[in-house]
Amino acid sequence: MIVFPNAKINIGLNITARRPDGYHDLETVFYPLKINDVLEVIEANELSFESTGLEIPGDMDDNLCVEGYHLLKKDFPKLPPVKIHLHKNIPIGAGLGGGSSDAAFFIKLMNDKFSLELSSDAMMEYARKLGADCAFFIENKPVFAFEKGDEFEEVKLDLSGYHIALVMPDEHVSTAEAYRGVKPAPVSETLYDLIKTPIANWKRTIKNDFEGHIFRDRPAIRGVKAELYEHGALYASMSGSGASVFGIFEAEPDLKNMEENYQVFYNV
Repeated sequence: MIVFPNAKINIGLNITARRPDGYHDLETVFYPLKINDVLEVIEANELSFESTGLEIPGDMDDNLCVEGYHLLKKDFPKLPPVKIHLHKNIPIGAGLGGGSSDAAFFIKLMNDKFSLELSSDAMMEYARKLGADCAFFIENKPVFAFEKGDEFEEVKLDLSGYHIALVMPDEHVSTAEAYRGVKPAPVSETLYDLIKTPIANWKRTIKNDFEGHIFRDRPAIRGVKAELYEHGALYASMSGSGASVFGIFEAEPDLKNMEENYQVFYNV
């Protein structure tokens, strides 16, 4: 059985408070992208994991799909071993949620393949145990995310009439690095309201709190955002903790000059 986990972007990201549990309260808008991995699961004699495509750091036991299998196995002891094959295409360390998406799609695949009869809410609870943004990919539609980024409220946001381009510089930003440089602060106007305003306003009103120190330490990423605006983006931003940067355009942009130095995805 094969599924195609997709990426996401963060439109805006405000770190609003530090939590007693060591996490941060935040608010952001998750929007699904058409950049996909390929995930296959077949029944096997023993649990195994293999990957192709982009190199995935860590060993098999660190992979979120494997962790997801063990979570399900605790509640469904008759679940048979499986062979997991992941073809990795979504850039890693990019703020695109690729690993989280793989884990969520794995849970959905297992639910369908072995008729576990889990509801969306139940699958989301499993996903939350694997990562803050994993649960988003269960229903996979635009949401305003808050608390740790794992509580959602649906937003009516449709960007299908625009062209979204995503640029991946040769950089990798870890989540730990991203959070080390932010100072949590409450917001005067929530993203839930700002996202409903015209896109032309977003450049002035919607920000990503990670950009300040990451742009200072990694000027190449800052330069990508500037170039996207030079090419006519209505709005451009680093996604999540980076290092990818996306631009929203009224017409399909010509970014051939950027392709010489960066990986560029069009119409995502």
